[in-house]
Amino acid sequence: MLNLSEVLLEEQHTMECFEDLVKAVHDQARAKQERFFRMDVRPPFPDTPDNWEDRLEAAFY
Repeated sequence: MLNLSEVLLEEQHTMECFEDLVKAVHDQARAKQERFFRMDVRPPFPDTPDNWEDRLEAAFY
């Protein structure tokens, strides 16, 4: 299972905005071949949209 908090911790030095997080979720889902995704925290970026859960879920799948 891929946890959003893990993605944020592992990629924090390379992410500056929500779109960077979307790419990181997509890349880690492919690299780790995870089947499940848990959004256990809200992204801390000022440009995080209201539909952030839907956007990250789409990037994961």
